[in-house]
Amino acid sequence: MSKRSFEQSKSEGGVHHRLGLLVGDWEGTTRTWFEPGKLADESPWRGTIRPVLDGRFVVHEYEGSLQGKPMAGMAIHGYHLDADRYETAWIDSFHNGTAIMFSKGAAGDEAHRVLGSYGAPPGPAWGWRTEIEQPEPDRLVITHYNVMPDGQEAKAVETVYQRRRAR
Repeated sequence: MSKRSFEQSKSEGGVHHRLGLLVGDWEGTTRTWFEPGKLADESPWRGTIRPVLDGRFVVHEYEGSLQGKPMAGMAIHGYHLDADRYETAWIDSFHNGTAIMFSKGAAGDEAHRVLGSYGAPPGPAWGWRTEIEQPEPDRLVITHYNVMPDGQEAKAVETVYQRRRAR
């Protein structure tokens, strides 16, 4: 049984309260690297983050383009109280093909940090680390890193959002 209840986690400062702070309509820029240090694309991006199941999870739906081609995706982010960890399920029209990437990350600071993996045998699995940080109420930074089989990391995708104001 969880050390904390969901209701406690939704209170000010709790992890589910912090997930709720991500809720809103967002726009910004996404930058993509296919090789370390070599920017491959920079494109406008839009996203919506909404709560589901009474705030147990948030769903991030986004769209933009990559090298001039439309791209869209969705991620479900949550915090598993019993396991004391962040969890994410992610799909998109470029990175994942027809796979769902499941990621998890240990409790820690206020950032949502998770690690998943991709690749198919016979080759080695690569890691995919995601960090979600909200340095200001109306600014959101989502960064993804490739984690090579030898453990080295390289920034792969970075989205910097500003909260859209109602018009």
